[in-house]
Amino acid sequence: MDQRVAFTLPFGNGIEVHWYGIIIAAALILAVLIGCLEAKRRGYRSEMVLDFMLIAIPLGIIFARLYYVVFEWPLYAADPIRMLYIWEGGLAIYGAVIGGVLAVFIFSKWRKISAGELLDIAAPSIILAQAIGRWGNYVNQEAHGTQILDPAWQWFPAGVQIFENGQLVWYMATFFYESIWNLIVFAVLMLLKKKIKVRGGIFALYGILYGFGRFFIESLRTDSLMLGHLRISQIVSIALIAGGILFLIFMPRRQKQLPAYDGFYSLSWTPEQLEAYKAENSMKNHKKKDSKDNGDEDKN
Repeated sequence: MDQRVAFTLPFGNGIEVHWYGIIIAAALILAVLIGCLEAKRRGYRSEMVLDFMLIAIPLGIIFARLYYVVFEWPLYAADPIRMLYIWEGGLAIYGAVIGGVLAVFIFSKWRKISAGELLDIAAPSIILAQAIGRWGNYVNQEAHGTQILDPAWQWFPAGVQIFENGQLVWYMATFFYESIWNLIVFAVLMLLKKKIKVRGGIFALYGILYGFGRFFIESLRTDSLMLGHLRISQIVSIALIAGGILFLIFMPRRQKQLPAYDGFYSLSWTPEQLEAYKAENSMKNHKKKDSKDNGDEDKN
């Protein structure tokens, strides 16, 4: 049996459930729980995180796939429909982050919440999910480094055994290196989350620290997405580091003090306020619908 398959569901010809999917789902669930706790600490109801994920998950998947496809286009040029076959693999974490950031700005405009605040809530969850998700690469025997020829280094976690041409071969366990680095970054963010006051500062620190580790670990990998002779992830890492540093230097001087949030997701809202808000919105939506219907009738 394929070691990537956790179990098979007895439906149709059998639906295989892969360890990779289970690991990613577990990482996502834990990330949501961490996000809910951080949101509550900042005065928001946990529903905010759940509503945000309804936007962030689809956009994260779409952009993770697009990012990969763009830089591996020769694999899909002859049969573009294969771009939709995400079960064959090919999701890039930097693409997922881009999709998530886009979701933050969409959600912040919709619910009138500071984008920087949302990014800070998300940052620890993102890096923890990345740390756990890397073990999916271990199951899939991917995202490893160069071959280890010296027997003195042929042990885990320095290396990992990969099946190749019917035999086990030792490769650098870059997935493990990044997982450990991400856990360190998570610990740092959790320690500093109360000390960095500038909105967006925790996310900026995430970009700096993750980018720093990813830059060096990426140089050891054998499956990097390339742009000519340059590794795309290293270019993005440099951009994250530079952008994060510039943000932390200059943004505190420009940022204005905003009043405390007092909207739909506020912990201070009573059940009566929430029901009144929902009723008011429902009434507005009905009026808009009636107005649109009357407009259509006039056109006819």
